[in-house]
Amino acid sequence: MNIEAIKTIVREQEEELRRLFLSKRIIEREINIPLDSNITVITGVRRAGKSTLAHLLLSKKEYCYINFDDERLYGLEASELNDVLEAFYQLYDSVEYIILDEPQNVEGWELFVNRLGRSKKVIVTGSNANLLSKELSTRLTGRYIDFILYPFSFSEYLKYLDFKPDFYLTEVIAKTKNHLSDYTKKGGFPEALSLGKRFLLRLYDDIINKDILARYGVRYIKALKELGKFVLSNFSSEISYNSLREFLKVKSVHTVKNYLGYLENAYLVFLIEKFSYSIKDRTKAPRKIYLVDTGIGNLGFRFTEDRGKFIENLVAIELKREKEKNPLLEIYYWKSYSGKEVDFVLKEGRKIVSLLQVSYDITNPKTRKREISALLKASAELKCKNLILINWDYEGEEDIKGEKICFLPLWKWLLSHRVH
Repeated sequence: MNIEAIKTIVREQEEELRRLFLSKRIIEREINIPLDSNITVITGVRRAGKSTLAHLLLSKKEYCYINFDDERLYGLEASELNDVLEAFYQLYDSVEYIILDEPQNVEGWELFVNRLGRSKKVIVTGSNANLLSKELSTRLTGRYIDFILYPFSFSEYLKYLDFKPDFYLTEVIAKTKNHLSDYTKKGGFPEALSLGKRFLLRLYDDIINKDILARYGVRYIKALKELGKFVLSNFSSEISYNSLREFLKVKSVHTVKNYLGYLENAYLVFLIEKFSYSIKDRTKAPRKIYLVDTGIGNLGFRFTEDRGKFIENLVAIELKREKEKNPLLEIYYWKSYSGKEVDFVLKEGRKIVSLLQVSYDITNPKTRKREISALLKASAELKCKNLILINWDYEGEEDIKGEKICFLPLWKWLLSHRVH
């Protein structure tokens, strides 16, 4: 590809972005990404807003941009990447800041980025964890910082609606809960908020077909698609490789592990391990699986609306966002030998800092007793006194069997670290 053709692509992509920013309401994201390192990597699921975030980060600077997820650039080789740089030099007065969108579509791209990072500030965005992390960790050890961007949080969703929450006005609280119900159903993908379920269906198909089947050359296509459907209908649940192997009717557990890994690498799902002081026990125990967005969960097949699963998934996503701010945070679930379960165990260093239980409705005495009993059991075993029970409506603090339990409505927990 000659340099003039690359210049045309760069200019047309630039114009497309200009029109996008003029036609759509752009929301400032709440993830703090300092540009201290010469190479900054932003990963995450497709259409979460990675490219928009990169442009916002450099909005007050002159910068160059190219998106390699463009059919005109397919087949571009690593040896031609220097022509991209040459095109930038011809088009722009300053080439100090560069955004490279989905560069993993070019084999050998990481060497190019490595060279750029010696003299320029480079932001790399991409939607595949394996392709980004493995190559970069090999070539750029210690020379880059990386962040995962998730779809809109509830707080960002309210900003999109231009709605300002208030902790004390009854009318505003009622509207906040209504918005939370909608957010749970629609999810946080920016385009899904205007295009709805049709967008989510297309996005899911793109993740399966483009980010997984096309990239990994999957042998058992039907099995992988069945695994995807299974996850859409069984999120916020324990899974085991053996049970999935039987469900998918494949011969090897190794195949199941690989296919789950593909879903993780595409950021469609994430897994949480069971807490144990033994690494061996953690490795052997079932994991809990969550979706990157609850809107996608509404594509699954279910007979009844299990609101508990949806709000547990919302809490899991929010905790993953917190982990981006605090890399020392570790997230687990806990389960006793008798089957008592606490949804989230939060650990920093050697200390268990919090136990979170999630239940949609605790007005049912049996449900309330079950959830509290599990919290108290985990508290005694893990020596943790910070006990929180997240639910839909009830707020309060109660002393139960000598332990203090904080009851928080989901909307307030989601906003509490942002609204004062």
